[in-house]
Amino acid sequence: MNSRDEHKGTLYVVATPLGNLDDMTFRAVNTLRNAGAIACEDTRRTSILLKHFGIEGKRLVSYHSFNEERAVRQVIELLEEGSDVALVTDAGTPAISDPGYTMASAAHAAGLPVVPVPGASALTAALSVCPLPSSSFFFAGFLPHKKGRKSRLEFLASIDSTIVLYESPHRIGRLMEEVKEHFPDAQVFAAREITKMHEEYVTGTPDELANHFTGQKQRGEFVVVVHPPDKHSKKRQEHADHQ
Repeated sequence: MNSRDEHKGTLYVVATPLGNLDDMTFRAVNTLRNAGAIACEDTRRTSILLKHFGIEGKRLVSYHSFNEERAVRQVIELLEEGSDVALVTDAGTPAISDPGYTMASAAHAAGLPVVPVPGASALTAALSVCPLPSSSFFFAGFLPHKKGRKSRLEFLASIDSTIVLYESPHRIGRLMEEVKEHFPDAQVFAAREITKMHEEYVTGTPDELANHFTGQKQRGEFVVVVHPPDKHSKKRQEHADHQ
């Protein structure tokens, strides 16, 4: 366990709105305003957010998968020098299927304080309005695009739990067809464009959602909740059917 060094900076992991800027917390605004620098996924998107809340003159450090090593090194140096750094992504909570894990891990390894500033998350937002059982769930995030996708789906189909997936608008039709194949008896809930103008929530069988989303152009990221039938109940029913 590391004791806090008052001469070192703190890495604040700051959640930002999914779409509706009114979802920004007071604490998040103040954290961005007081930070010495802001590490962000897309400087253009973050600049729009900062302008909306009247935050000017901030040093922005670009942080994404293509420059991760250099950005992490730069942020750790700032923290070591005593500057607080706020970490944000384009929307939602960093490190939840978004950049952030590597930077937070590096800060911990360097003995630097890492503090969450909670707020919007597509995962919890979708589950909060999902009509399917979700007191226990397995969060799988984005599936692999190519290699390993089928084996991942086979693994998920073996779990006796509600599954939560993220998917892009370009692959949602494909995902629904795959859910039909691997979870034929499941109930599915899909949340699209959460908190935005065209937000949509749909519940049904895999076949119904496949028909709904296939063949039409989709926009916005999806959260897909798949609830397979209870395996114990299914076994009891199969046993009863054979009596």
